[in-house]
Amino acid sequence: MNKTLLCTAAIALLGLGGIAQANITIETVAIGNAGNVADTRVMQNDGTTGYGSVNYNYNIGKYEVTAGQYTAFLNAKANVSDSHGLYSIFMDTVNSSYGCNIKRTGSAGSYSYTVDSAYANRPVNFVDYWGACRFTNWLGNGQGTGSTETGAYTLNNYKGSDGRTIQRNTGATWAVTSEDEWYKAAYYKGNGTYSLYANGTSVAPVAGTDSNYYNVVSVDSTWDGTTNGALEQNGTKDMMGNVWEWNEAIPYQDANYAFRGLRGGSFGGNYISPLQSSSRYYPSYPNYEASVIGFRVSQVPEPSSIIALLGGLAGLVSFRRRSS
Repeated sequence: MNKTLLCTAAIALLGLGGIAQANITIETVAIGNAGNVADTRVMQNDGTTGYGSVNYNYNIGKYEVTAGQYTAFLNAKANVSDSHGLYSIFMDTVNSSYGCNIKRTGSAGSYSYTVDSAYANRPVNFVDYWGACRFTNWLGNGQGTGSTETGAYTLNNYKGSDGRTIQRNTGATWAVTSEDEWYKAAYYKGNGTYSLYANGTSVAPVAGTDSNYYNVVSVDSTWDGTTNGALEQNGTKDMMGNVWEWNEAIPYQDANYAFRGLRGGSFGGNYISPLQSSSRYYPSYPNYEASVIGFRVSQVPEPSSIIALLGGLAGLVSFRRRSS
């Protein structure tokens, strides 16, 4: 069951025909069956097991966070300065051929961000883990001028390569997906069973047809990260390939560094194993940015929000980035 959740925010131009002061929408898919059993599959490389059990109902982004949505965030929170490094110059295709084509104009004190309409529905990339956390804090704080430093994560201006003590706060509504949330949405089939691929089967997807990996679709000028794949397990899109997606897990840590998890593979991979549920070997420094990394959000509805929705309350004007 798909559920569109309206998230209000005043945003500047997105390069989409001059639309201003509109609201962004995070479209989600409801994931139920709280308390499902974990998968018994053993992970490659680290030999761990037991992923996918989530003891609450939640919603997960149907798509990865897009360049258009992230542009709205930048215009709201990085328009005067960008002290948290929310923008990367490599998002601009002038600086990286695989950027998501978000451009910054102006100077410190008066920045403005736009994204070309051909890229607005593609996943944002060159976002580090802390940028993803700040985006979800902003969502949870009502967007607009909402704080990026408190909410789901207490960041206090942190942007380093460790940050292991920064975990999701109790009561968070929007967040970067946990590894179990991501895993369940991608692979859980019900009745205690899991699939090998995010299409609900053990049949490998075809590059360029129902999955964006092996550099097949991404170099094409018509590539659209939100529609290139078939509808996948539990109603999500693009959990096989496209861009690696940050999750909250810490798969590796030592005295100085704590890596954060990534799942799903990317357009840059020339092998299929990262698309498999048994693949868990691509963690990275949380302050690392790359063309092959983006993120997806999860959301645990507040009881009051559910009541309001059921009561038929209206009045939110939304800008839907794409109809499903």
